Amino acid sequence: MRVFFVLCSAVLWGFAGTAAADTTDSKWQTRVVIEKQGDHCVDDPNCFNRYHPDIPAVVRANPGDMIIYHTRDALDSDLTLDSNADDLAAVDLNFVHPMTGPVHIEGAERGDVIAVTLVDIEPDEYGYTVIVPGFGFLRDIYTEPHLVNWKLSRTHAVSDQMPGVKVPYEAFMGSVGVMPGQSEVESWLERERLLGEAGGIALPPQPIGGLPSAICGPEGSAKDQCLRTIPPRENGGNMDVQQMQIGTTLLLPCFIDGCGLFVGDVHFAQGDGEVSGTAIETGAVVTVTVDIRKGEGAVITGPEVEGGTQIKEIEPSKFYQTIGLPLKAAGEIPPTHTYLESEKIADLTNLSEDLVVAARDALIKMIDYIQRKHGLTAEQAYILASVAVDLRIGQVVDVPNYVVTAVLNEDVFEE
Repeated sequence: MRVFFVLCSAVLWGFAGTAAADTTDSKWQTRVVIEKQGDHCVDDPNCFNRYHPDIPAVVRANPGDMIIYHTRDALDSDLTLDSNADDLAAVDLNFVHPMTGPVHIEGAERGDVIAVTLVDIEPDEYGYTVIVPGFGFLRDIYTEPHLVNWKLSRTHAVSDQMPGVKVPYEAFMGSVGVMPGQSEVESWLERERLLGEAGGIALPPQPIGGLPSAICGPEGSAKDQCLRTIPPRENGGNMDVQQMQIGTTLLLPCFIDGCGLFVGDVHFAQGDGEVSGTAIETGAVVTVTVDIRKGEGAVITGPEVEGGTQIKEIEPSKFYQTIGLPLKAAGEIPPTHTYLESEKIADLTNLSEDLVVAARDALIKMIDYIQRKHGLTAEQAYILASVAVDLRIGQVVDVPNYVVTAVLNEDVFEE
């Protein structure tokens, strides 16, 4: 028996020694990789920060290819783990949202829909969340800059500026979309112009910082038509929808042949609302696959999402919830309502069917709770709400008081 064992072992070891390959060497994927070049978007031919149909594709991919985007953080910043709030003064918001791409999808035409399935997100090791004066849902209350630096892994984010907190990895693409066509550019610019003339917040084209500069910069061929990336539109873009997790499929209508698919602004984690104006922002390597649904742009005219258990998987195991109503103090006009120029609003303490004011009420109550229960400062609580509190609509029928709730994921607090 011993001789038989020795002989068998010799045969097996001999076979292993002459093997030419293992499973590592067996490949089937076609990978299309769009890498970063240079320190910032301005140095990178694979990066842009405005939307216009004249922006050329940097690469072409076929349906079914693994398309791998190397992305930059939302502010295209020089922030590090050693940065503090004073460093935010150097951030130029004209360069916000550097996008990687666009990618021409072979066979996709205007009028089609592309189905973009998120395969993986590999985050950088560093991320940040900030309060920028003049930006964010409670910009009238939080007027000073604040910065939280996060150490990231594939499981959690932790921060020296947020002791006792571990935010789970729930990464998604904050910005993902396709290029608009010329008719969409003209239509969207016109509706935003009218909103601005009515006193609403609208962001007209800004050539300063516009990339690619040959098209969108101060001397660019389309400098007065390049759309800003801050508002989401029918082409997707800066949607900041956290349910678009790994495994979900985003449906996007094509407005140009090839669609021009881009990715950027990855969020390691975010609460529904992204209330401080930022999530846990980071660069990442994002892998997607794409299929074409011919002609479906006739019925799918803006972003829609298909998914499975992803929403359940990001739900907390324990939570605390505040209830918001459309109530406010007499004499107060929330910054979201100033453009209405209504004297009636100022004197009322109860608004009718107003989800924005209800959300504000719920969020302020939640920030108070976080400070009271968990001992964080107001700024820490506001930032935590941006990455771990979900604003949700309770009901839109019980007039005049619609309900918005704020749901805190209590799992983020280490025991």
